[in-house]
Amino acid sequence: MMNDQKIYYVSVAHNLIQDVPNDSNEFVVHMNDEELNKLRELMDQVSQSDKYAFKRTFVPYKSADHDDAAEEFDESTIELYSYLYKFGDGKTKKMIQAMNIISKMEDTGYDDPGYERSPLNK
Repeated sequence: MMNDQKIYYVSVAHNLIQDVPNDSNEFVVHMNDEELNKLRELMDQVSQSDKYAFKRTFVPYKSADHDDAAEEFDESTIELYSYLYKFGDGKTKKMIQAMNIISKMEDTGYDDPGYERSPLNK
């Protein structure tokens, strides 16, 4: 059945999803097969955008806070952590809340003083 949820152990840092606990696992999620496939897609997106953003870091004249690579990484990272939060156990939810990653990334700071006249302000 598609609705049967199983426990998976996820390491974002190592781009791993396993069905047995491991030292490198950061999060525990309860998902069915369809939800697991979506998680794999999200982790692949973050992995790919991370590689793209890494390549862009070597371009010295490109401002990181307005770089499309950095934005792509932020958006896919927010989506991934939101998804992990949605299906995570209590400990996973607390860890993601403690990281404050979702609200930090959603708050770009562009509304803060000093950005009003910036030609790059989006």
